[in-house]
Amino acid sequence: MKFERIAHYVANTLWAMHPDKIAELLHVLAHRAAGHEFTPEEIRARIGDQRGASSAIASGAVAILPISGVIAHRMGGMDESSGGTSAERLGRLLTAIAADPQIGTIVYDINSPGGTVPGIQELAAQMWALRGVKTQIAQVNSLAASAAYWLASQCDEIVSLPSGTAGSIGVFTVHQDLSKALAQEGVNVTLISAGKYKIAGNPFEPLSDVERAVIQARVDAAYGQFAKDVARGRGVSVADVRSGYGEGRALSATDALKAGLIDSIATMDETIGRLMGRTSAGGLKADYSIGLDLAAREDVGVDGSASLPQADGDDGQPDEQARGRRLL
Repeated sequence: MKFERIAHYVANTLWAMHPDKIAELLHVLAHRAAGHEFTPEEIRARIGDQRGASSAIASGAVAILPISGVIAHRMGGMDESSGGTSAERLGRLLTAIAADPQIGTIVYDINSPGGTVPGIQELAAQMWALRGVKTQIAQVNSLAASAAYWLASQCDEIVSLPSGTAGSIGVFTVHQDLSKALAQEGVNVTLISAGKYKIAGNPFEPLSDVERAVIQARVDAAYGQFAKDVARGRGVSVADVRSGYGEGRALSATDALKAGLIDSIATMDETIGRLMGRTSAGGLKADYSIGLDLAAREDVGVDGSASLPQADGDDGQPDEQARGRRLL
């Protein structure tokens, strides 16, 4: 029953995601709901490789925070069937990284088709609040669509892989009308409820005009917030976002640059190489790197508080030279 509940969640959630990916997600869930299995390799082939989405790499003055796969407020049981990233966990990781005085720059390594609307607005606000406190760079590597672009737009700079894709600014939801399919199978579903709108929009009958209007209003409101946040982050008008930012289309790096969705075109290695020569406010050159998996650490609280681990010298004390030997 778990996958039936997940499928119901997918069909009753506002999505800011590339439509091709929601189709793949629904197919995976339907396959699992029918009792079939996918191998991890098959899931990665359909949805994308989400490994590393809960980890960060700290590099002296630079922290790299991966954002990959489908983004949802809380992934819960979805991650095992579809892969993905929790917006809530990202927020905790970001809080921990932002609190570290040695880190002056955050690079978001983004490869995501987008995700749910819930959780994204709050995470975008958290990223926006860091403007002027930490330098934030979104690296499109190689996809930042819909909710992923929503987050990227809050950064000081957006850089795309030459073969990358960005945009897909829009919101949609899914309604499944199963009435005809059930009738063909000789199945008649009767819903018994209390509350005028309790079963409004259920999948066992067509949408009424009134319910369609209600759902459309929810979609329009979410899209309005999406456009407003992108306009704020990119320093343009909401009208510019609605009419000049692809109008819901995902754009190639070249077209995205022309349209103003991104600021430059470069690979992740080129972006990191450019940053490695910078010096943080604390005077540390960005040439020391350590692995950091905050999600697996016991000292990460619900408020995101944590201390960054350090490499130790022979005397057991933090050693900058020891750290420097572990370069990106």
